Amino acid sequence: MAKAVGILGGTFDPIHNGHLRSALEILEEFDLDHVRLVLSARPPHRDQPFASEEQRLEMLYLAVKNHSKIVVDDRELKREGPSYSVDTLKSLRDELSDTTLYLILGSDAFNHLSSWYEWQQLLKLSHIVVMQRPGEPLAVREDMKVWYEEHLGSAKHRALSSGKIWPVKLTQLNISATFIRDDISKGVSPIFLMPDPVMRLIEEQSLYQ
Repeated sequence: MAKAVGILGGTFDPIHNGHLRSALEILEEFDLDHVRLVLSARPPHRDQPFASEEQRLEMLYLAVKNHSKIVVDDRELKREGPSYSVDTLKSLRDELSDTTLYLILGSDAFNHLSSWYEWQQLLKLSHIVVMQRPGEPLAVREDMKVWYEEHLGSAKHRALSSGKIWPVKLTQLNISATFIRDDISKGVSPIFLMPDPVMRLIEEQSLYQ
């Protein structure tokens, strides 16, 4: 059974190399068994995706088909209602009862965490890894500072199965799904921004045009 698993959720509309590189670096930093890319079906905090659930799921499978430790998780597609992270973590905790979970968030998402559904339950179910941009300090909202400092993780906390926050500086690539969609709509090729099989699927199905 896996001992430590990362959870990186998102609409992945489309999946790109920024997502994949971040997943790989966190996999190595925390010596994880694998990272799960959890496809958000009905994101409560953002606009609905442009591509369908089936198209985004197919893009994910194409993106990771040669990476045994980065896998696709489609559980949110099988659940009714909004895709709340706390529900996904509860489901994973039931399934992986002896496994340490690491919820992976971008710094912007982390800064809006207090607006999430049952957000204070998240650390009871997992650790939180906050992805920082290189050279940029982590800006924590005033109403979250005390909570953040109380739960900040250090080396001595690595044995814990949940409850800590780990800010991590990554080699983040300045790529966004919005940028890619805009380029495609203008006829600009997304080559080298995403895996080739994903790019081919987008071209074949005329996505984002």
